[in-house]
Amino acid sequence: MLEFKFDTQLLIEGKGLDEDVINDYFTQNLKGDCLLAVGDEDLIKIHFHTNEPWKVLEYCASLGEIYDIVVENMERQENGLQG
Repeated sequence: MLEFKFDTQLLIEGKGLDEDVINDYFTQNLKGDCLLAVGDEDLIKIHFHTNEPWKVLEYCASLGEIYDIVVENMERQENGLQG
């Protein structure tokens, strides 16, 4: 049984994006692990394991345009099913 079952990945396109600020927000406000927030002031790649992917999408959408969104259920994958 996984503690955080949804692998959430997306890109954020915007202006003045700051990966340190985004990292801090995630660690202080969202429950999960395996955080990766990398990029530059115009484009950030997010990877995060959580049980509440909608909160990740909501926050990221507040920063800019989000796209290439992937949310996979890792428990299903672990059981040999489509994620």
